[in-house]
Amino acid sequence: MSTEQLPSDGGIASPQPVRSNPPLAPDSSEREQQSSRWVLFGLANLAVVLALSVAGWYLIADPVLSPWDLYPMPFNAALFWAILFVVFIGFNAEFAGFNRLGQPWRGLAITGGTAVFAVLVTLLLAAGLGKVDLDFAPERDGGLGYFTGALFVLFGFGTFVISVLNWQHWPWPQLGLKQPAVGLAEIAAVAGPTMLLYFVLGMPAVTSSEAHPVMALDTVMGWFYSVIVSVILTGQTLDNWPWRLAGSPARVALVSTVGNVLVGTIFYFIAKQLVEILLGPDTTSDLGGVINQFPAQIGVCWVFWMILWANAFGNRPTGLGAAANYTIRVALTLVLAVITFVFYYRFAAENILHEPAVASGIGGNALGFVDWMVLMTLLYVVGFESLGLRRLISDEPQLRTGG
Repeated sequence: MSTEQLPSDGGIASPQPVRSNPPLAPDSSEREQQSSRWVLFGLANLAVVLALSVAGWYLIADPVLSPWDLYPMPFNAALFWAILFVVFIGFNAEFAGFNRLGQPWRGLAITGGTAVFAVLVTLLLAAGLGKVDLDFAPERDGGLGYFTGALFVLFGFGTFVISVLNWQHWPWPQLGLKQPAVGLAEIAAVAGPTMLLYFVLGMPAVTSSEAHPVMALDTVMGWFYSVIVSVILTGQTLDNWPWRLAGSPARVALVSTVGNVLVGTIFYFIAKQLVEILLGPDTTSDLGGVINQFPAQIGVCWVFWMILWANAFGNRPTGLGAAANYTIRVALTLVLAVITFVFYYRFAAENILHEPAVASGIGGNALGFVDWMVLMTLLYVVGFESLGLRRLISDEPQLRTGG
């Protein structure tokens, strides 16, 4: 992926052994230490991300502990825009400009820019466009006006990310462009299709005017987020397999677009069945049509682990052969996602994060807090380059930049 992450070998090169005549191999304790470093580094990053996520939640969003009344809106709206901003500067533009700064200034600049962008866009849509178009008005029940504006991010998270992970920035490098021109051209070009998706699939499902939506809102969210899962799964966890087999960059872009829609649609139906099993018949019955949204809820748990695994754990394994590497990555991140989904909905949402119940035996909304964890991962692990933890692999090179 184009955001910074550990190199494909996990970023942990074995130190050269002291050589005499004949050469001496590292002893067993040294090999064990070397092989465990990536695990310690990843777990340390996970601990920091969880700590930042819970502490930040208590301060800003917690409906009981936070001094501000921001839950669930406009907090979630600003959160969505914050993630999209990181996609713009990190995925599309590969942190052009920010890479010139040393730490912690680089991380502070990325975090500050993200916060300012997210708050400004949320306020402008609500206080500005909301005065002209009541669909965006903050007074709509349940914060639906905030959500109407932020719904654009759902489609943007798919389109702007696929242009990087699957298309590999095509066609801009082939035209001779360099960063940040590549990122700017990519954002401008992809904005059109994103707006089309937003106005065809999104707006008719949330407008207060009479409309005939292609899909109900819950189905739109569940299905399109399933496509996003496919984009990140194939583009990052599977190293753009199988789309890279298509050949030329143009064919890879075309095949990956069609393929991700198909794979995402399949995932939507499988995930929906899985969620019904995990939640049980009583909860499923209570949710009614909202269950169609839950492929997105379990999907965001998987996205969190795929992003964290690539950026903090080096996308291990990397040396077992493609089939074994991919199978283990997929299985491991998916199992962790299912555990996260169950723990969040059955316990953490109500008992740790103080979110309200939404159906029998469950509470919260994973597209809120788990997305918050995604943002913390992008800011700390990628933006701050795991500041304070690099000593765990201090004899190794810094995180690299580029796709």
